[in-house]
Amino acid sequence: MSTSESILAAARRRATGQPYAGAVTPEEAYALLCGDPRVKLVDVRTNAERDWVGRVAVPESQHVAVQWVTYPGGAPNPDFGAQLEQVADRDEVLLFLCRSGVRSRHGARAATELGFAESYDILEGFEGDRDTEGHRKTVGGWCKAGLPWIGA
Repeated sequence: MSTSESILAAARRRATGQPYAGAVTPEEAYALLCGDPRVKLVDVRTNAERDWVGRVAVPESQHVAVQWVTYPGGAPNPDFGAQLEQVADRDEVLLFLCRSGVRSRHGARAATELGFAESYDILEGFEGDRDTEGHRKTVGGWCKAGLPWIGA
């Protein structure tokens, strides 16, 4: 079994009963992206979050952005499905990322409902949870894991 197959098998076990294929840690997501150029990270944060907070540093061909909610206002993105269909194929492994791991679960679920069977949530998100002082990037997440990212 390859490393990618092992990671995806663990991800499926980790999310048994969820309405999407599985859940990966940030480190596992990065290993999948490095190991297979066909894997895509779907960043469901707002454009403002990516611009002001930062974004993952992976090849452009593997990084797509489809907002789960719009900015400003936080209204659900009515075009989420149509936009996802423009940037991803139904047979690709899709790894959904948000700030802390909440919107990414919704994105992975919605993608699965649209026929993207290999949709995975990235646990902890980009910034992780808040610490005791209310700051992010110190408790879990892509940034805390020391994975490559660009921005603030």
